[in-house]
Amino acid sequence: MREPVTSETPVWMQRKERGNRFWLRVMTMLSCLLGRRCSRLILYGIAAYFLLFGGKARTASRAYLARCLGRLPHWHEQYQHVLSFASTIHDRIYLLRDRFDDFRIDLSGAEALHRHYDSGQGLLLFGAHLGSFEVLRAMARHRPGLQMSMAMYPENARQINQAMQAINPQLEQDIIALGTMDAMLTVHSRLEEGALVGILADRASGPDQYLSRTLLGAPARFPSGPFRMAAMLKHPVYFMAGVYLGGNRYRVHFELLEDFSASPRRGREQVMTELLDNYVAALERHCRAYPFNWFNFYDFWDES
Repeated sequence: MREPVTSETPVWMQRKERGNRFWLRVMTMLSCLLGRRCSRLILYGIAAYFLLFGGKARTASRAYLARCLGRLPHWHEQYQHVLSFASTIHDRIYLLRDRFDDFRIDLSGAEALHRHYDSGQGLLLFGAHLGSFEVLRAMARHRPGLQMSMAMYPENARQINQAMQAINPQLEQDIIALGTMDAMLTVHSRLEEGALVGILADRASGPDQYLSRTLLGAPARFPSGPFRMAAMLKHPVYFMAGVYLGGNRYRVHFELLEDFSASPRRGREQVMTELLDNYVAALERHCRAYPFNWFNFYDFWDES
């Protein structure tokens, strides 16, 4: 097994996110006033601007697409990559307002997840910065009373809460701030109550130990924290990805990574590494199947 490496500050946390609440409110107002179809026209200019002047983000997009496609990307493919990201951010306004009728959303692999959920088991949903997490809320249309929490880095939790407040002041979402003393206990409590707990497991939520795994033909480092937590809590773990298909179409994928109730007893370290391997394999499959849904706009492989 590869030796873990400790990093004090993950690269993504060193980048300042663009935008603020004022511009989010402006975009929300325009989107609600003009409607999705008309306000969407603005995205084409925004995507062109960031492709031309994005600097490091443009370079990271080019490097990622080269790995994923097996060749250097064409200009229009880089543009499609940035436009897909802008589209999911724009659609967030409507998804957080429960405007699901504006979209065509398919579910794939949800049957097994529903069987686990109906048995009263809490489930961990391991996602990545791939596609849209907000589209996952479409499940609530089919499952009234569905309990769902999101565990994330405290600064992200603050920004997400502010963004949701700007978009939909009536919306409440259960967010668990990772990195606090009682975070593990809170996650455990939610799972014991039978809830779904989502974690974006491709980025560290603070200082963490990393394990190197091959992704798209090159070594990349993944935080071990989420996988160690899952090995301790021993609830079923699913991979999740709400991929954007263009226009108003999304597909939400679920894939069982580990069912501890059906697995023979193994050491915690072995379980953790096997779970990480399964996660990285699922992530690579979805990157290759939906290459323009990868939204880590920094050199993800630079940390290897």
